[in-house]
Amino acid sequence: MNGAEGLIQTLANAGVDVCFANPGTSEMQLVAALDGAVKMRAILGLFEGVVTGAADGYGRMAGKPALTLLHLGPGLGNGLANLHNAKRARSPIINLVGDHATDHLVHDAPLTSDLDGVAAPMSDWVRRSRSAADLASAGASALQAAMRYPGAIATIIAPADHAWDDGGQIVAVDPIAKPEFSADPAQAATALRAASQPVLFLGGPALSEKALRLAGTIAAATGARLITETFCARLQRGVGRVVTERLPYFAEAATEFLAGTDVMVCIGAAPPVAFFAYPGKPSTLWPPSASVIEFASARDDCPQALAALASSLNAGQSTVTTQQRQTHDVPPGTLDAKRIGFSLANHLPANAIVSDEAATAGLAMYNITASAEPHDWLMLTGGSIGQGLPVAIGASVACPDRKVIALQADGGALYTVQSLWTMARERLDITVIIINNASYAILNIELARVGVSQPGEKALSLLDLGNPDINWCDLARGFGLPAVRVDTAEAFDAALETAMSESGPRLIEAVIAPAHKR
Repeated sequence: MNGAEGLIQTLANAGVDVCFANPGTSEMQLVAALDGAVKMRAILGLFEGVVTGAADGYGRMAGKPALTLLHLGPGLGNGLANLHNAKRARSPIINLVGDHATDHLVHDAPLTSDLDGVAAPMSDWVRRSRSAADLASAGASALQAAMRYPGAIATIIAPADHAWDDGGQIVAVDPIAKPEFSADPAQAATALRAASQPVLFLGGPALSEKALRLAGTIAAATGARLITETFCARLQRGVGRVVTERLPYFAEAATEFLAGTDVMVCIGAAPPVAFFAYPGKPSTLWPPSASVIEFASARDDCPQALAALASSLNAGQSTVTTQQRQTHDVPPGTLDAKRIGFSLANHLPANAIVSDEAATAGLAMYNITASAEPHDWLMLTGGSIGQGLPVAIGASVACPDRKVIALQADGGALYTVQSLWTMARERLDITVIIINNASYAILNIELARVGVSQPGEKALSLLDLGNPDINWCDLARGFGLPAVRVDTAEAFDAALETAMSESGPRLIEAVIAPAHKR
């Protein structure tokens, strides 16, 4: 048994059942080892950002890591942007990155790089194997590291000779310890009781259906508002689930939204700060006079923390406010974000998964779809665009019996458009909705927010996705997906209803006017 076979069998035996891959020459022994791992599915991505983003989506929904297989420093480098998003989402991922054989590194071949240095910024744990016999042990340690609650990114660097040399072995993975939470809830409970306008600020593992129901009892007992992070890794929402508010994206709106708050208890999230700095505006979003209590971090068992706080408040019998079902009339006429939201709220099937990278258009859709059937909503956690399509792939692989909808802005879609090919190849049940406004609309807004009141033609050209227009239906068909282009509310509603009633990948190009041109 060579080192590659020992590693892959070790991970497969421990429950790692999918490998998203974009390999090269130095990974060929690892590729061959996948043939012997009958428990592990191998899925090709045509760009490393698709691979890492898919692993993120898989980790969010499966609660365990996928394996990525990447080629040397440049291959890992191509995947770093979506690893940044995954790290912010606290998704469990194991990266397996091949390196040159140890005796070849001294020759400084063209693809030689500081691979350890490339891995470090977007990894919580990095380990280079020491031999063929050690490679499986490195894999077992990586799995332990990746399962740090709620998840972490672990990167194994595997020199090619460690993969091809004999002496590999299969090792057992020690049981993975679950997180504990033992902090005293007395301070938070006392502060909530005394507050006139308290807030529970929730994120990460505090956004599961179970955790939110506990948060709902606390809100009912104390009058606290339940506010989530602006961008959540996974939020379970819809009919029958606890109603939450979402912190606005723009700093001014968020500051106004939190005005009057006198106590903020953070559970699963750090205290909120502005996404960017702006001239003359503060970076922190809560009132300076408010008391902020960081009760439980995203590394804690947040349901257990909420249960302890609810018990301290004797909140167990409190009546929880849950979302009621509401259907919407879809006004006919020119398509816009609200009309898309109305159709989604009407047609989302129960237990759907929404991967949301709709950017500016998505804000209206999010609010309107609160009354849809129960569903999971996955967001752009790290702000690096190009996440939405790959995350949809990973979510669909993790949950093959659930409909996945990718709400995708046209600008971000171009970063990882290769995702469409993987969706088609794997026959994933994903409906991609391209929100085509032919613009980086958010940046047109941000120009004014940073003080550029009269941008010139050259500046505006850098934010325009027209000239030439991008034909999304042709792109989709070229990658193997059926596609339809719509620009009216009636046509979109009909296309969405059809997509939700059938299975398999498809694309709807929804043409709307840019926000700054309406």
